[in-house]
Amino acid sequence: MAKVPDLFEDLKNCYSENEEYSSSIDHLSLNQKSFYDVNYGLLHEECKDQSASLSISETSKTSKLTFRESVVTVSTNGKVLKKRRLRLNQFITDDDLEAIANDTEEDIIKPRSAPFSFLSNAKYNFNKTRKHQFILNVALNHQSIIRTNDQHLMTTALQNLDEAVKFDMDAYISSKDDDKDYVTLRISKTRLYVSAQDENQPVLLKEMPEIPKTITGSEINILFFWETQGTKSYFRSVAHPDLLIATMQDSLVCLARGPPFITDFQILENQA
Repeated sequence: MAKVPDLFEDLKNCYSENEEYSSSIDHLSLNQKSFYDVNYGLLHEECKDQSASLSISETSKTSKLTFRESVVTVSTNGKVLKKRRLRLNQFITDDDLEAIANDTEEDIIKPRSAPFSFLSNAKYNFNKTRKHQFILNVALNHQSIIRTNDQHLMTTALQNLDEAVKFDMDAYISSKDDDKDYVTLRISKTRLYVSAQDENQPVLLKEMPEIPKTITGSEINILFFWETQGTKSYFRSVAHPDLLIATMQDSLVCLARGPPFITDFQILENQA
């Protein structure tokens, strides 16, 4: 009687004769890109049944990403400032991570209103008194700045300009060596300085023991960028660069971004 072939035995022999081919197929199947765009790499024996947390500082020079990943740069308050998408199975090193963080060509997400944090490290040294006893006038409604009390200023229409506040303007030079005009507004013959507060908050009159020779830290509230356009003067807060000295008709002087507030003033000099 003829012997019936044992198909399973033949199949077994086939695999035993080509173990290298079988091993290659197994390796390929484990590393092949799946339908759902996820790769699963081989785990070392000591890593099985364990979970691990890997930070950037722990990434070796030859770290390998085996799935689609995004590398991001975040600020201290958690806002994403920079993002880059990596390809599948792309090798990334510590040098790559540093290059991504320092790449100026990446899209930077800037907050809508961000103070110039670098200014907090700057020093502003007294240069000279630029102007003496001048009046700040609102040309749009022919009002001038007056004092309401010991702390606040306001604008109102005056028949006699002698009632208006007289200011001295002191100039300062930044240690950052830029070309901006840094000034303080001091009420003449006093040590009271216009001091910036928050948006839509009235400016305060801050008394200093003497004319500051150097301004740093929290004292930059009394510093302003003096900007001019023709006969119009604008005073932008150094502490809050998006805000300018502003007012409305018969209202307190405050800080604002612009309309409906009036931010341009005329300087009337020689009002001694």
